[in-house]
Amino acid sequence: MDDVKLQEAKELNIGQEIVSSASKDNMPVPDAFTPKEQLFDRLIEIIRQYHPSTDISLIEKAYHVADEKHNGQLRKSGEPYISHPLCVAIILAELELDKESIIAGILHDIIEDTDYTYEDVAREFGAEIADLVDGVTKLTQLNYSKDKVELQAENLRKMFLAMAKDIRVILIKLADRLHNMRTMEYQTPAKQIEKSRETMDIYAPLAQRLGISKVKIELDDLSLMYLEPDVYKKLNEEIAFQKDERDAFIKDRVKEVSKAVADAGIDAKIDGRVKHLFSIYKKMKNQNKTIDQIYDLFAVRIIVDTVKDCYAALGVMHEMYKPIPGRFKDYIAMPKANMYQSLHTTLIGPEGQPFEIQIRTFEMHRTAEYGIAAHWKYKEGQDGKNTQESEAAKYAWLRQILEWQTDMSDNKEFLGVIKNDFNLFSESVYCFTPSGDVKTLPAGSNPIDFAYSIHSAVGNKMVGARVNGKLVDINYEIQNGDRVEIITSQNSRGPSRDWINIVKSAQAKSKINQWFKTELKEDNIVKGKDMLTAYCKAKGIVISDITKPELVNIVLTKYGFKDWDSLCAAVGHGGLKEGQIIGKLQDELRKKNEREITDEQILANMEAKAATGKPAKNLKSKGGILVNGLEDVSVRFSKCCSPVPGDEIVGFVTRGRGVSIHRTDCVNVINLTETERHRLIDADWSVDASSQSGHLYTTEIRIFGNNRNGLLVDVTRVFTEEQIEMTSVSARNNKQGIATIDVVFEIKGKNQLGSLMSKIRNIVGIIDIERTTG
Repeated sequence: MDDVKLQEAKELNIGQEIVSSASKDNMPVPDAFTPKEQLFDRLIEIIRQYHPSTDISLIEKAYHVADEKHNGQLRKSGEPYISHPLCVAIILAELELDKESIIAGILHDIIEDTDYTYEDVAREFGAEIADLVDGVTKLTQLNYSKDKVELQAENLRKMFLAMAKDIRVILIKLADRLHNMRTMEYQTPAKQIEKSRETMDIYAPLAQRLGISKVKIELDDLSLMYLEPDVYKKLNEEIAFQKDERDAFIKDRVKEVSKAVADAGIDAKIDGRVKHLFSIYKKMKNQNKTIDQIYDLFAVRIIVDTVKDCYAALGVMHEMYKPIPGRFKDYIAMPKANMYQSLHTTLIGPEGQPFEIQIRTFEMHRTAEYGIAAHWKYKEGQDGKNTQESEAAKYAWLRQILEWQTDMSDNKEFLGVIKNDFNLFSESVYCFTPSGDVKTLPAGSNPIDFAYSIHSAVGNKMVGARVNGKLVDINYEIQNGDRVEIITSQNSRGPSRDWINIVKSAQAKSKINQWFKTELKEDNIVKGKDMLTAYCKAKGIVISDITKPELVNIVLTKYGFKDWDSLCAAVGHGGLKEGQIIGKLQDELRKKNEREITDEQILANMEAKAATGKPAKNLKSKGGILVNGLEDVSVRFSKCCSPVPGDEIVGFVTRGRGVSIHRTDCVNVINLTETERHRLIDADWSVDASSQSGHLYTTEIRIFGNNRNGLLVDVTRVFTEEQIEMTSVSARNNKQGIATIDVVFEIKGKNQLGSLMSKIRNIVGIIDIERTTG
C-alpha cells in the first residue's frame, strides 16, 4: 500500500509541475484554494478589459445563485465547489466570449448537481442562457447501463448535435474539461489516465478543429503528462538543460529580426519561444527523431498589419538567414480547415541552430489563438444567431460528422471513425482541384480519398486519376501542391471492396461502406440467405424448423431489424455472423418446445394462492432463498447475473425448470416484455443466507485496467489473500492498451464481494470494476 501512496504522491508533484509549465505561455492559472471573492473579482476584471458594456448585474446574479446552490458541495481537492464554475467562467472570459456564455459557464453544473431546474434558469436568466446550460448538462447525463464504448459513442453523438445547435455549448464544455485537467492531480491515477486519454482522443482535437490553440496546447501537454509521465519528465529536463543558452538564443534572434524588419520599414510585433511539449513529442514520434534532430524547437513570431507585409517580412527573413529547403508552408494562401493562416519557414541561425519563423497579421493571430471563439466576442448591435450560422458554415468537418451520425447506426463503428478522423498524431497534405480549390487530406491519402472529399458520387463513379496532368495509379500517395483530377465514368460499377483497405480518410471509408450497404442490398440479401442455408446444412439443422414467424420476430426484435430481408442483408454484408443468428433461432425454438405443463401449474398455483386472500407463505428453498407462496418448486440461480446474498432479487417462473433467481438490475429482467412480466414472483434471502456453513455462491466480475506487466498477477494475489477460490479467469488487451480481466469465483455474499472489489480498486492501473448484469 505504501508503494501505491508513493506513486500517487509522484503523480501529484508532476501534476503541479505541469500546471505551471503548460500554462505559462497561454492563460494564467488561478492558484488552488483561491477565495471565491478573488476569483469573481478576477473574472469581472478580465471581462471589463474587452467587453464594451459596463453592466455586470446579470453576471453577479449568476454568481450569487451558483454560490447559494452549490453551498456545502466540495471538489476532490477539498475546495468549495463554486471555485470550479468560476474558473470555467474565467477561461471563457480569457477567450473573450460573450456574456451569455460566461453566465452559462457559471451555471453549467447547477441543473445537474442542485435542485435548480431549466425552468428556473430560463425564468431568471432567459431562454438563451437556459439552453446553453441545458446543452452542457445533457453532455454529462449518460446511460451507465451501456458498455464503455457504447457510452463514449453516445456522448459524442450528443456533443456533435449540441455543437450543430449552438457552437458555444462545446466552448463551455472545453473550458470545463480544461479546468478539470488542471486539477486532475487530486484524482486517482486510474481516473487521471482515463480522463487524459479521453482528452487527447476527443477534446484536444476538438479544440484544434475549432482553432482554439490557447486551449488545445494546454490540453495536449496536460494529457501527455498523465499518459506518458516518463516522456513528459524527460522532455522537460531536456528543454530545461542549457536553459540560459536557449533563452539567449531566442533573445538574440528576436533582437536581430526586430532590427531587420524595422529597417525594412515594416511595423511589427515580434516575440520568441520554445515550442510546447506535445508539439515536440509529436514530431519526435512521427519522424522517429531525438529532440536534437527537431528543426523547429524554437519559433520566432512576426505579427504585422497586412498580408502584403507578411510576404515582405518573409523576403527579409530569407535574405537574412539561409532557409532549409522543403520547410516553407504558406497557410495564408492555403488556410487550414480550422481557418488558421500564417507563413511558416525554417531557417539556419548564425551558430547553425535551426529555428522557425511564423509570420501573420494581427487578425490571423487572433484567429489562431481563439479560433471560432474569436467570432463570439461581443459586437455592438450584432445578432448572435447570425454570427453562429455564418461561422458554423465554415466548419465542413462538423457537417461531415453530423452526416456520419445519420449514416451509422452502430455506435462502435461511429466511435472508430471519429477517433481515426481526430487522431492528433496524423499529419495533413494540401492539394488542388483542377479549378484551383484547396483540399486538405490526411498524409498518405490517394486519389480515392480526394474523390470522396469532393462528393460521394465522384468517388463511387471514379475509374482513374491524373496528378499534375499525368495518369497515376489509384494508390498514388498525394504530395503537397499536387493538382489532382478525377476521371469518372457512368459505366462504373462502383467502388471496390479493396478500396477500404487503401484509403486513409475516415470520410472515404465511411462513404465506401455506405455504398456497399445500400447499393448492394439486394445482392447482400441473397448472399446472406445462402450463408444461413449453408450453415444449417453443414450443422445438420432443418432451416424451416427454426424460421417460423414467431421465432423470426423475436430475433428481429433482438437485433433491431424491421424484416427478415434486412437481417439477411446484414449477414451478407458481414455485419452479423450466420452462426450468431442460427444459434439465437435455435434457442428460441428450444424454449418453445419445453414442457408448458410445469409453467401452467406454477402460475395456476400462484393464482390460487392469491384467490384465497391469505398471505402467501414464504418457503425456504435452495441456497437460503425464500420464494413467495410456492411449494415443492425447484429454485436455481441464473448465470446471467449471478446473485449473491445481499443483492436485491426477484424470481422468474421458467418454462419447465422451476423458478430462476435474478438480481433486480439484471438486464434480462429489465428487458422482459409485458407478456413475460406476469411470471415475476417475489423472492428474498433468508436471514442466515450469507452465514450458512460452507455455502458459497458463484458470481462474476469484469476488471478494466491499463495493461502492464504483472497486472494479472496483482489481481489474482488479492483473491489468494482473501482466500477466495477462482473457478475461471480470462484476460485480453485492446489496441488502446486497456486490459479486460473476467473472473468467475465463489463467495459468501455481497459484503465479502464489496471488500474484494475495494481491494482490487487499490491496485495501480485499475480503471473500473463491474459485475455482470445479464
